[in-house]
Order: sequence, then structure tokens, then C-alpha cells
Amino acid sequence: MAKLDEPLRKVLGDRTAKVLDKGLDLQTVGDLLHHYPRRYATRGELTPLNDLQDGEHVTVMAEVVKVQGRTLSRSPGYVLEITVTDGTGELKLSFFGRKGSYRPERELSPGTRGLFAGKISTYRPRSGRVQRQLAHPQYKVVAARDAEEAAQEWADEIIPIYPSTKGLDIETIGKSVGVLLDNLDGLGLGDDPLPEPIRRRYGFVGLREAYEGIHRPRDWEELGRARKRLKWDEAFVLQIALARRRRAASALPAKARPPVADGLLDAFDARLPFELTKGQRQVGDEIAADLAREHPMHRLLQGDVGAGKTIVALRAMLQVVDGGGQAALLAPTEVLAQQHYRSITGMLGELAQAGQIGGADHATRVALLTGSQGAKARKEALLDVASGAAGIVVGTHALLQGHVQFADLGLVVVDEQHRFGVEQRDALREKVSGGRPHVLVMTATPIPRTVAMTVFGDLETSVLGQLPEGRSEIRTHVVPPEKPAYFARIWERIKEEARQGRQIYIVCPRIGEQEGAEDDAPVVAEDEAERRSPLGIMELLPRLEGDLLAGLRIGVLHGKLHPDEKDAVMRRFAAGELDVLLATTVIEVGVDVPNATVMVIMDADRFGVSQLHQLRGRVGRGTLPGLCLLVTDAEPGSGSRERLDAVASTTDGFRLSRLDLEQRREGDVLGAAQAGRSSSLRLLTLQRDEDVIRAAREEATRLVDEDPDLAGHPALADELAALLDEDRADYLEKA
Repeated sequence: MAKLDEPLRKVLGDRTAKVLDKGLDLQTVGDLLHHYPRRYATRGELTPLNDLQDGEHVTVMAEVVKVQGRTLSRSPGYVLEITVTDGTGELKLSFFGRKGSYRPERELSPGTRGLFAGKISTYRPRSGRVQRQLAHPQYKVVAARDAEEAAQEWADEIIPIYPSTKGLDIETIGKSVGVLLDNLDGLGLGDDPLPEPIRRRYGFVGLREAYEGIHRPRDWEELGRARKRLKWDEAFVLQIALARRRRAASALPAKARPPVADGLLDAFDARLPFELTKGQRQVGDEIAADLAREHPMHRLLQGDVGAGKTIVALRAMLQVVDGGGQAALLAPTEVLAQQHYRSITGMLGELAQAGQIGGADHATRVALLTGSQGAKARKEALLDVASGAAGIVVGTHALLQGHVQFADLGLVVVDEQHRFGVEQRDALREKVSGGRPHVLVMTATPIPRTVAMTVFGDLETSVLGQLPEGRSEIRTHVVPPEKPAYFARIWERIKEEARQGRQIYIVCPRIGEQEGAEDDAPVVAEDEAERRSPLGIMELLPRLEGDLLAGLRIGVLHGKLHPDEKDAVMRRFAAGELDVLLATTVIEVGVDVPNATVMVIMDADRFGVSQLHQLRGRVGRGTLPGLCLLVTDAEPGSGSRERLDAVASTTDGFRLSRLDLEQRREGDVLGAAQAGRSSSLRLLTLQRDEDVIRAAREEATRLVDEDPDLAGHPALADELAALLDEDRADYLEKA
């Protein structure tokens, strides 16, 4: 294939290469060839001049009718003013600088047609009439319409519009790409990295034709064929990387932990006061089969809020304990770790009381390890972990510390995996000598299928889509600024629920101005960026205690509290000793109080879709119906209000996850970057290209099974090496 790593300066010269490097960080032939147009224009699709709006970013096609320069009166300087028209109106193009220093003056003479791009602004000249202008627009001169045939060619031409930046016009980018395309043969365009049988099977064009078609298409059909091929390339090389990762992981050794008859797991199932759902049994069987193999399980367990993932994970942990091993549950916060510890010990009962009076004959112990533990409790927990007395270990990042030693770590369960870095998960996995532990990654944030096939493409995926029997309906309503009576009604409704012995959450985005924001404070929506600061719980508390909820028992929970205080507040709320829990997002996941029926989210537009769905899931966890109120001062029609209306319209987390993906940049699916040019996806979109990703995954898996080292596909191996730079390769190795 072409020498895509060839420096641009060798092809384009130092001057142009420096401009491309400084403006867009394009340094090699491959960088520029893969700098695809962001859109395409034809003359019929351009914005008519009489439709232009102030502040709008536009691209217009027009003819120069007047060129004049004038000296600025208020300050030393000169402005070149070029008047253009498209027949529907006129527009001024303004270039400020020194007299005689303008290339536009030489290129844009009357009668010249061109493509002009920039932001519309208005100004009022001495005449007093407001005029529209483009200041320093990017432009491209197009062919003159001097004959009927030329006129038709001019009208039909597809014009690529490249992503650009200040100081780098689209003409420079287009000409530079043209130089590369004209010299591809000289650059050494060799074997196509996409295997010929796959190209033939799907009817793909060759790579040379694809580059031509994406950058200078002769018609829309050619452009479509090019996009289809290059989009597939992105999906296929990515899936090759993930398929090799899955194959390598399956070859690693791990101790098999098959089910044991009449062990802890059977005893636990016998004491369950409810029937497992069909989904819980099915996923449980998948995990049990994985644990019985002599290669490490790498499985993603995802399910909507309240789907019963903890039960599934606990049953897997008990299977490992039955097999003589230990299981570690890694939680992102102390609140969640303590909640898991109480929940697991409560569900196990005497099965978690080994060595204690009343403990079952074949019981185990559950240890809790957090950073805030006292010295005595910590020492006892460390001894239980090191000796193997504790079959189940629940903890936070404290589990990752070097002095924490396991007797026989067989299973690592990572809860809310998005809260952990790759290095942190890897540190726990390395605590096994002579092999790897089985790994179960859990998330209560539903993940679109396309993301699961890419971001988590090296994991097998299990989905819990069925909620357990007895879970109640949650109604969600937006409390908007145009209906102040709704806001007043909130506090009456809370008092009504409290009088019936029920409990309420009130969530704010921040602790308070003096205390500072939570570490994971929500991001302000772009269309609301000029609003007041988000409400803090310490700012709301005096109003609740003073008049809004006078007489109710109110507890406060946030990330800056001492862990003992956080635990004490949660215990009181769980025990029914508090009516209202005023909190930040520390209650987003894991908190389970079946008596809680109302969730009020202040400044709800400050939260993302997934956060809102997680917070809503804290209510309706018992037999009582839940109510979620999304309080906002975002105006109707704004993007923030549309997002809240979408959350209120459905409790389907998977549907909301697709909405969430559409609203965020996809970032780099192979590394830690979440946005920016480092992304390995340029044409492929995770929300729209599920069919492409699925087909590429199937083909990649088949090819890697036949040729694991890609020995028979050297061009593909080169393409993979270019994708997997050192950082991404390291990320995949640890993931």
C-alpha cells in the first residue's frame, strides 16, 4: 500500500507541510488522506444570500460584482471589500490588513465565481443601512461559466468542504490532497489491506478508487462507493484488533471453577425468598459455563437499573468459593462498597458467618476493605483475605494496593466499570500468580449494541433485559419554569409521602459554592452555558429546614463527608430514621432503599441522560410506585428541555443510551481519549452503522481464527500496526 507514514514535507514541501501541521496536526501522507471532507456542496444546495442570518456559519456560491479598497478612518489600516451576488441578494466580503497584501485582490476580480465560507456578521456603514458581511472568509475560486457545457459542469460539480481552522483555508487543503492523489503511484500504492475475497463478497471498490471517490468524486454514486469502502475499513481493522485480543485472552491459563453440588451456591439458591427471572438464570448459566473453563472469563454483564445484576454476580462469586477460590468485588465509591457489603452479608445470612455461632457448616466470610477503615478492622480484613478465610472481598480502590494479598483470587467483579481506569483494573488482575482470574464487568448504564461490539469488543456480552417480579412503575415528570405552581406542589407532595411513612431523595448538582463541586460534577449544557450557577445542597438545605419541609427529618450526603459520616447517614436512611436524603450524585448507583418513593432532581438539565436514568432508578425498588421529578429552568424548545422530555417519556434504559450516544462525541474507541483527532473513527458512527460493525466483526473473527498472526495478510498487518500505536496497544493489553 502507499507509504502512509511518509512525511508531508517530502511530498508537499516544507512551507505547506508546516501550515497543515500547525493548523490541523496533519504530519504524514496518511494523516492528510484520512482528513476526509466533513460535507459536500453543489451550487443548488448552497445558502441563498437573501436567507442569511446574523451569526450563522454559511457556505455560499456567488459571483464577484465589485472590488474596492478603503483606508480605515478610526485606526491605521486598510480593508479590501468585495461585493458578491448570487442573484437573490448581495454580500460583502471584508479582508483587513495592509494595502496590496491581499491574494483575494488578485484572484477575485469582477465576474469571478467562488465558494465563500465563514460566519455572517452585520455592520452599519456611514450610510446607516445595516449590511451583512463575511470577514476574512475561506474561499475557493470555481471555473468560469463561459460556455453552455462549462456552465453545466460548473453546476454539477461536487465540492468537498474540509474541516479547517483559522489560518488554513479550504483551498490549501484541497490542493494538497490533490497533489497526494496525483502522486499515489509514486508513493508506492501496493497491496490492498482488505483481503480480496472480502472485497469481492461485498462489492467494495479498491483503495485507490476509494481515496479518489472520497476526495474528488465525479458524482454522488462514486462518493457513496468510496464512503462504503472506507467506512468498512475502519470497522474491519478495529474488529481485527479486538478479535486478536479475544483470541489471546482465550489462550491464557486460568483455574477452572466448575459448579459444586450441595455447596454454598445451592444453599444460597435454596434460601432465596423469590424466584430468579428467566434472564437471571440464562445469564447465570453462561457465566457458570465460563467459570468452568481453564481459560479466563472476560464477560460484560449489562442490564437496566434494577435488573438484578448483583444477584447474578453473587451467584458467580459463590461458585468460585465453592471451587476453593476467592472473589473480589471492586466498587467505585465507599458508599457503594458499603452498600454491597451490607447487601451481600444480608442475603447470605448464616452462609457468611464462618467461625461464628450460628454460622452454617460450610459458610464463608465476607470482608470489606476501604481506604477509611480503622486500623483494627483493616488488619482483620487483610488477614482474612490473605488466609483465604474471606471467600468474598468487597472493596474500593483500597483493594488495588500492593500490600493486599489474596490466598487464591479466582474471580474479579468490577461494578460500574466506567468509573475505573484500565490500570486500576489491571492492578487487581495481577494479584494472581500462575494465571489470570476470571473477570466479570458490570454496568447499570445500558450500552448500545454497536458500542458493546466496539468499545467492549474483546468481552463476551450478557444482557439482563427483564426486571424482577414486584418492581414498581416509575412515573417521570418535568417541572418547568413556565409552570411555577408545579414547583410549589413538589414540597406538598414530599410531605404527603412522608406522612405515609415513605422516603424521598433530593439531588443537587453541587455541594455548595463554599465546599466546591463533586469530583464528577455534571457538565453544563452548551445551550445553557450563560445561566446561573447550578444549585448546591448546602444552599438548598436552609430553605428545606426553614419553610419548605419544616418538621421533616433531613439527612445530607455528599462526597466531601468523612466515610464514617456517609455510612452513618445511609444507615439511618435505610433504617427509616430519615424522611429526606439531600444528596449529590454519590447516590447515583447501588443505593437500594425499597421504601423510597420520590426522587427530586434539581437543575436536572445539568445532568446527562445516563445520570438521570441512574438517579431515577433509586426509587420504585419495592412494591410502592416511584415518582421522579426533573426540576429545570431550561426554556421550552432548548436542547436541554428536549433531553429531559426524552427521559420523562420512557424508562427504557437501552433506548435512552442510544439518545445519549447521539448527543456525545464517540471519542477513541481503542484508547483512553474521549474526543479529538486521536479518534480511530472518522466515517464510522456507532449509532448508525450497526450492520457494518456486525458484518466486520464476523469477517474479522473468521480471518483471525484462520490466520491469527496475519502472516498471509501483510498489508492488513501493516494497517493494524498503524492503528495500534504504542499507547493503544498498551491499552488493549491491559483492558
